[in-house]
Amino acid sequence: MISAERRAAPVDVERFRFKNFIDSLGDDQLERHPEPVALRDVASFLEGNPRAVLLERVGLQSLALAGNVLGSRQRMARAFGVDRQHLLAEILRRLRTKPELVELTRDQAPVQEVVRTGSEADVTTLPVHLQHGRDGGLYISAAMDFAVDPVTKVTNVGLRRLMLYGRHMTGIDLVANSDLRTIFRASLERGEQRFPLSIVVGGHPIDYFGATMRIPVDEITLLAQLRDAPLPVVKSVTNDILVPADAEYVIEGYLGGEGYIRSEGPFGEFLGYYGGVKTNPVFHVTAITHRRDPVFQTLSISGKAMSRTDTAQLTTLRTEVLVWRALEIAVREPVAVYAPPATGGVYNVRVSIRQRNPGEGRNAIAAVFACMANVKNVFVVDPDIDVFSDEEMEWALATRMRPEDDIHVESGFRVSPLDPTLPQGARTGSKAGFDLTLPFGTNSSLELSLPDVPAFAGPRFASVRAALEAGPKSFEELMAATGTDDGREIVVLLEELTDQGILARDGDEGKYFLKTRETQ
Repeated sequence: MISAERRAAPVDVERFRFKNFIDSLGDDQLERHPEPVALRDVASFLEGNPRAVLLERVGLQSLALAGNVLGSRQRMARAFGVDRQHLLAEILRRLRTKPELVELTRDQAPVQEVVRTGSEADVTTLPVHLQHGRDGGLYISAAMDFAVDPVTKVTNVGLRRLMLYGRHMTGIDLVANSDLRTIFRASLERGEQRFPLSIVVGGHPIDYFGATMRIPVDEITLLAQLRDAPLPVVKSVTNDILVPADAEYVIEGYLGGEGYIRSEGPFGEFLGYYGGVKTNPVFHVTAITHRRDPVFQTLSISGKAMSRTDTAQLTTLRTEVLVWRALEIAVREPVAVYAPPATGGVYNVRVSIRQRNPGEGRNAIAAVFACMANVKNVFVVDPDIDVFSDEEMEWALATRMRPEDDIHVESGFRVSPLDPTLPQGARTGSKAGFDLTLPFGTNSSLELSLPDVPAFAGPRFASVRAALEAGPKSFEELMAATGTDDGREIVVLLEELTDQGILARDGDEGKYFLKTRETQ
């Protein structure tokens, strides 16, 4: 909804600017290159780089280009104003807020400071580079598309790649299941010849994350929720679609009524493999608008260092949000969720729950199987395991799973067609759940307790004998009871009590106690 009462009120069009976010990064998070860089070399600056990269003078036009900006959880957390540990909780909090849009005029919208239409709307003047060696051409990878369903009038926001076909035409990947694909196919069935689309390139990390979500709301309001601030929007120049007024670039146009007619691809996909050649629609460009000093954006997508790519980090967060929302319904108390970005951020998910009833580990697995995230393997642990720690997860997998009881494999699920393990033409697949939780009610036993460094906590006593007269004690408790900094003298004192025939130990935890007349 557009807030009429705030329409004339000031709104900050710099707070969520992509360029300003880049400039806020320190040297540990940002690699700057002020020297001229050829477009052919851009990919080599990004591949496997743990830092965001700003190339200030790219190509013949010496335009600014940034990549890898979203490629770390730390930078995504910075975009939301929190640390990494609290990122998911902050996103979930913001999803409960009330959104607010503020519509600006063209004169007020920085993204329309420069407007090019007709023959001047030439996508080959943009700093678009070859990302992977066997890609079918140059791709705009950071294309955040905005479309309005002609029937419901609801705005859909998504992320898709654009393959340059010429100065005023690109391909767009609309093969995989998505809301935009459904809306566009319905438009084709109605015989409509133009399906308007406006595409942002260069937006705040929060907006790009919002574009990955699939929540049944008007998705431009979702961006406002996630920003936790009024979202300034402006009507596109050649269509009626509202877009963020503080973006760097907007490419306007339409998908033609000719439908799926041109080959598109190959392209290095977010799972680390190539996607093949597909038949896709054509995006016809009608306008390009941008700031006077814009920064073009590219998303790193594939390669050997998957966890450092923009798309893996975006997908990781989306998966965690979708999984958490499913767990809130299926189990009493979810504790943590993590989707390792090295797996593309979608196929493997780690879940921590606090069991309240038997079978909740299995419930958690079923909930993750059924959620919108298309998870393939889910690992469920108790709260004592840190889902962000590879070491602890490997230990839990090794010591808390009985394969015959704790591995649950089911088939016939909806899957992503990009899964390289699917047989040719398969439209459904299998999922595996690994229940690494301890048997309900057993985690208090000694054999299932985690060894830890001694804390030496407890009351003080005048002697070892006095401590034992007050009740059974562990060796650590006896050291704490006497305040010793050594401990070997405790061994000697226990030996003396043993020789006197009055010392014993229980058979469960091995605590020391004094025999009574009844036990002697």
